[in-house]
Amino acid sequence: MSMFKDIPVEVGVIYEGERIRRNDMQVELGGPTVKQKFELAKVKPLDQIEDGKVFIIGPDLKDLPEGGAYPFGILIEAAGEKLDAGLEGVLERRIHGYLNYIEGFMHLNQRYDIWIRIGKKSFQKGLNNFEAIGQVLYKLFKSELPIIEKLQITFITDAAKLEQMTPAAIQDYESRDSKARGLKDAEVDTFYGCALCQSFAPSHVCVITPQRYSNCGAISWFDGKASASIDPKGPVFAIPRGDIINEEKGEFSGINEAAKKRSMGEVNKVWLYTAFDYPHTSCGCFEAVTFYIPEVDGMGVVHRSFKGATVNGLPFSTLADSTAGGRQIDGFHGMSIEYMRSTKFFAADGGWNRIVWVPKEVKEKVKEFIPKDIVDKIATEDDAKSVDELKAFLTAKQHPIVARWSAEEAPAEAEAITINEDAAGTMMPVATAGSLPFMAGGFKIILKDAKIYANRVIIQTVKDKDKR
Repeated sequence: MSMFKDIPVEVGVIYEGERIRRNDMQVELGGPTVKQKFELAKVKPLDQIEDGKVFIIGPDLKDLPEGGAYPFGILIEAAGEKLDAGLEGVLERRIHGYLNYIEGFMHLNQRYDIWIRIGKKSFQKGLNNFEAIGQVLYKLFKSELPIIEKLQITFITDAAKLEQMTPAAIQDYESRDSKARGLKDAEVDTFYGCALCQSFAPSHVCVITPQRYSNCGAISWFDGKASASIDPKGPVFAIPRGDIINEEKGEFSGINEAAKKRSMGEVNKVWLYTAFDYPHTSCGCFEAVTFYIPEVDGMGVVHRSFKGATVNGLPFSTLADSTAGGRQIDGFHGMSIEYMRSTKFFAADGGWNRIVWVPKEVKEKVKEFIPKDIVDKIATEDDAKSVDELKAFLTAKQHPIVARWSAEEAPAEAEAITINEDAAGTMMPVATAGSLPFMAGGFKIILKDAKIYANRVIIQTVKDKDKR
């Protein structure tokens, strides 16, 4: 782009989705190992903005030792006669897209969970200061959103300053989120979609409704409405709700049509209120992952900053990999923390009665939205670190899921069943899974997108097997 001739690296949409591996990075800003991090957009009066000014609080990019991970914050302050505070979330989410236009710049996630890497090659070309990065943001904001008359940008690398600023940022996020909680999906005729993450997940379309935030947690229904109105050709667009096909599972004709069109036919059906069959697709910027635990027929939740293994032995990174990419994977679902505060939170699966394990940090954040009769029956990492411990905890607490075990138990004296497909002249699919783990020789082997076929299947109870 000609407007970036004074920037030392190229800037353009071709760099969206660029991944920078640890060995190729100069520095990491924010990310999973850093506590102090956020990005925030604020609308201010015109006389309080120095248009085009880039401020740096703390060491500049070139002064950060190579290979390290550092505290980081971005503050965008904008002004304009037609701007109001209701557009702050819209401006904020654009930071992700605009920064990913920069060659050798990787930006993931949002709000209080940003993760940035600067590539060594771009750093060596001259992308070694925040002034250049700020000018890219400034020019893209001003050119793509003419409603902005003035804009100034602040980069913060000083940990003490970030510690001081973070509580106010968190309060701003909470204020926006609470505004949307009173509205219901059935009360509006238009939902909104976001395609910002399609550079990372081509078949993913984020559907935003009053009762379901964007996966990244940064765009409410009100934000979607505002974004689509000020930039109709932008990445956030209106989706006519259409007919209600399945109210319980959250299937709407308008969402199906939008998903099919925007995913180039990869996704044809979406159910908003369930993690099974046709779950909402996931990008890579989701705040948390819901994962099915077959041993207890319940679901667990893990957020991005959780350290170590979850109750099923897998860390967030592995679960996220099984979830991301715009695929519909049974029992795996990327989502926002705000969705856990919704009355439609996996409503078709039993809602909170189906949730059996949640990290204590997340549980504390959403505690007031968990039904009082279930809150103490949901395990955290302090209560269960394995599936066996989880079973014992759920049984002792009489979690509602325990009743499902009794109802779904096979009769103890069931005879062995033999299924033979020889007559059909074909092998029978006996297992299909987006991520199918099993144990062998002390190792956990995970088959991705697996289908297992067999000519003959024998199903028998454990009791029958022990007799042999």
